[in-house]
Amino acid sequence: MVSIKDVAKHAGVAISTVSKVLNNYPNISEATKEKVNASIKELGFVPNTIAAALSSKQSGRVALLINPVTKTQVIDEISMQYLSGALFQAEEMRLDVITVFFSMIQNKSLAEVIAYFKSQNISGIIIYGLSKDDKVLHELIKTKSFKIVLVDAPLINDSTSTVWIDQKKAQYEVAKRVITENKCKSVLYIAGKKNGYVTEERLKGIRQLAKDMELDLLVKNGEFSELSARKLTFQFAAKYDAVVCASDLMAIGTMKALTEMDIFRPVCGFDGLMLMGYVGKQMYTIRQNFRNLSLEAVKELDRLMKVEKGRELIMPHTIERLQYLDIIC
Repeated sequence: MVSIKDVAKHAGVAISTVSKVLNNYPNISEATKEKVNASIKELGFVPNTIAAALSSKQSGRVALLINPVTKTQVIDEISMQYLSGALFQAEEMRLDVITVFFSMIQNKSLAEVIAYFKSQNISGIIIYGLSKDDKVLHELIKTKSFKIVLVDAPLINDSTSTVWIDQKKAQYEVAKRVITENKCKSVLYIAGKKNGYVTEERLKGIRQLAKDMELDLLVKNGEFSELSARKLTFQFAAKYDAVVCASDLMAIGTMKALTEMDIFRPVCGFDGLMLMGYVGKQMYTIRQNFRNLSLEAVKELDRLMKVEKGRELIMPHTIERLQYLDIIC
């Protein structure tokens, strides 16, 4: 069996350096990391933690890979609900869990990402908020090196499942409710993040609705940013009968801008954030239970780690109008 000493000798570095690379220590040069990871790959080295887990037939640990929202100064309620659901279910199932943020691996190569997770004795990964731009993670999924559950990304293989709601249907339904009740003929649609899977599906929903109801539709990207939605509202909303937003945060930005413009336009959001209840205006939104989504993702990961094949799980959603009294405890 290849040892850490063999890797150090092959790479021409100290054993402690190999250990630091495996454990993702800071202040290690990129050149050294590349050299060590190349030796690990060439020699087929497996860290002792992995070997021990395999020999004892332990299932290993689970990594929660989170991409928190950074487009607002408000606490990321969605990520907190994800973590709450995953940690609760992991404890119920006696799974050991670590939390990893996208920023911690965003500059790593595929080999480095694999080595990082293996150094942490990771057997399964739940990825929240994967986009089409996350190329290394896409490569990681294709390798089938780990059992993976994706929350809000429709990629499936023998080792990968996806858990989400029917984004297209949900967007269609909530927008239709607002447009029908207010007899609208034109809509400003503020979409989410470019190259995002949920954005793509929600766009399909609003475009299908525009076709079915013969609506004048203008689509602009708001990048899930309250500030961007606010700016787009000032620029375009006066010319349209309603504003449909692909997130609650953007709906809040839109509503505040409309108030300052002193004009009324019906607005709807998407997500069902508790923050909507504090806005002071009732807006339709899609309530998806992020805690339950994450809870089911942990269950699905456990199923995959028992050598089951990947699949798609569609979770329920509801249309709601959140009010202050609905959210206070």
